[in-house]
Amino acid sequence: MIISDSFKKEKMIFEAGEALLQGGDEGVDYSSEFTKLLKQYKKLLKTTDRLMRVSDSNENRLKQVNIQVSRQQEELEKTHAELSQHAELLEIKVADRTKDLQSAQEKLEKLVEIGIALSKERNLNRFKEMILAGAKELTNADGGGLLLFDEPSDSLRYELFGVDSLDLHFGGNSGRTIPFAPILLRDPENQRPYYYMVIPHTALTRRTVSIANIRESSDFDFADIEAFDEKFDYRSQSYLAVPLKQSQGEVVGLLVLFNARIKGTGRVIPFSQEMAGFVEGLASQAAVALINQQLLDGQQQLLDSLIKLIASAIDAKSPYTGGHCERVVVLSEMLARVACETMEGPWADFDMQESEWREFRIASWLHDCGKVTTPEYVVDKATKLETIYNRIHEVRTRFEVLYRDCVIEYLNALMQGDKEDALQQTAMQQETPLGQEQPKEPEQRKKITIKQTQRQALLKKELDEKLNRLQEDFAFVASCNVGGEFMDESKQKRLDEIATITWQRHFDDRLGLSEAEIYRLKGISPQSLPATEHLLADRKEHLIPKPDGASSYDFEKYGFKVNAPEYLFNQGECYNLKIAKGTLTEEERFKIIEHAIQTIVMLEKLPFPRQLSQVVDIAGSHHETLVGNGYPKKLDETSIPLKARILAIADVFEALTASDRPYKKAKTLSEAVRILGFMKKDRHIDPDLFDLFLSSGVYNQYAKRFLDKKQMDDVDVAELCGK
Repeated sequence: MIISDSFKKEKMIFEAGEALLQGGDEGVDYSSEFTKLLKQYKKLLKTTDRLMRVSDSNENRLKQVNIQVSRQQEELEKTHAELSQHAELLEIKVADRTKDLQSAQEKLEKLVEIGIALSKERNLNRFKEMILAGAKELTNADGGGLLLFDEPSDSLRYELFGVDSLDLHFGGNSGRTIPFAPILLRDPENQRPYYYMVIPHTALTRRTVSIANIRESSDFDFADIEAFDEKFDYRSQSYLAVPLKQSQGEVVGLLVLFNARIKGTGRVIPFSQEMAGFVEGLASQAAVALINQQLLDGQQQLLDSLIKLIASAIDAKSPYTGGHCERVVVLSEMLARVACETMEGPWADFDMQESEWREFRIASWLHDCGKVTTPEYVVDKATKLETIYNRIHEVRTRFEVLYRDCVIEYLNALMQGDKEDALQQTAMQQETPLGQEQPKEPEQRKKITIKQTQRQALLKKELDEKLNRLQEDFAFVASCNVGGEFMDESKQKRLDEIATITWQRHFDDRLGLSEAEIYRLKGISPQSLPATEHLLADRKEHLIPKPDGASSYDFEKYGFKVNAPEYLFNQGECYNLKIAKGTLTEEERFKIIEHAIQTIVMLEKLPFPRQLSQVVDIAGSHHETLVGNGYPKKLDETSIPLKARILAIADVFEALTASDRPYKKAKTLSEAVRILGFMKKDRHIDPDLFDLFLSSGVYNQYAKRFLDKKQMDDVDVAELCGK
């Protein structure tokens, strides 16, 4: 029997008992040994009993512990299950909240994006559309409208309205007129506010109105909405009206949205408080941006009106050039649009943005603004002797004086001859000796009459010759006064001969003069009367000096390359009549050229914003040529803006075909185009642009609109474009 080492005492007792039973040795006291063993056994039994009790106690405790552990485990499992459930719920809530936060963040980012876009947008229609589109996107609304306040009528008028599901859009860039009348805020008769109507209520109270279902609401009168629904077979349900308020709280407009939808399903839901908050944020930004936009538009309209006013004043300054600036603007835009639409050739890459169009339009209106400094008579000078009046009338009066002097001289000669004949007859009678018979009276009278007739005929012949010469001379002077293409040297010499003819002035030429005339006569001694005057003269007072500080510009600073004459004007009669070509003197031609100089100087002083920075270059370069002989800067081809080249062709073509110029006859369509063809050949205008001007038919479109029917004729476009 194998016993574990854990029971050494028991083993020893068993071994001792077995030895006792088997040994049978004499001399051994079995009774004492047995007693001893029994005592040890009792002790062992006691120990075993104690151990058993301890074991039973521990087992009971262990059972209780196991029971307790089992209960705790059950509770832990239950708690774990509850925690798992809560965790799942929390995870769902966190996911939902995260989704909401992401949606809110997206809406917030969209709100910021819309705000930035609104601050940049300058087109009013697109600006309004962005406001409404942004509000609909933030709420996923099916429809909506933008209304603006009209102070004079105390009403709100629809600027935009649309329903996506109906594909129905009014106002803005849709091309469809708003079908709704303005919404009055008050009764016109008693000025009572229309609080019972949702739109006036929102505007008057300046508070957002949100209605979950207008079908179930009795707060407002929805007759207009119901009428719309019936007309277009629609069902309006949820409704949101948000006022557009500026910083002082004043309402400038209203945003109206209806039928918010759940994305994906399209189910109509009420507008949430969060949606309303975002739309209010957008409305606040939109109101500020709208006010800024209106201020900007107002400033632009004011600037444009002032520019047109200046151009109109320049045109109105002359009764003959009225409408020039406006017609040049029209023709320039026509040609520029064709250039932008061209998809091939030299103009394939040419295009203009909206801001560039405005810049070009302003430059076109202001291209002649410098003419405000050009004397009217210079702009309209139709004859060589013209100043503020045509001085040919003054010259003709001198011829009239000479004519009458000749007639008077002739009559005086006749009277003198008659007196001499009478004296001669009296003398003959006195010389007859006393007693001699007097000559017969008829014979004597006959001789005197013959002599008288001969003398009268001679005087009449001389008179007729003088008068005819005066008529011829004046006709020649008058013909010289009309500008032509060329005046040869023989004509200039004849003018000098006519100028030597004198006449007598019997009246003081220093009376009734202006201060300027008196100033010009300073240092010139008056002639004693009667004074001998030349029929045509270049006098010292005809030279009009430049006033002090007359030049308000620095040629070198601006890069002007024109030769300025010594005098402001030279009104000398011979000097003007000898003009070889046209009607303008050197000084007057400079005044014409100076309008381009003054245009640049005047426009350089204006603080044009960056988007209008090219106005000066465009307006100031339309008289430049591609070969560098234009004015006022003699720019070469690379320095002339393309828009200035467009303006140059428009300016020349309008001037050639205008029928209101006193110094020339209006050209026919073919004549004007042929002259432009010569300018193309000389590279005074852009050849490619001229070809586009013809091939696109712009010249003909303009002609049909502005030219007289008598000017309309055929133009060989193929021939002119091929040259």
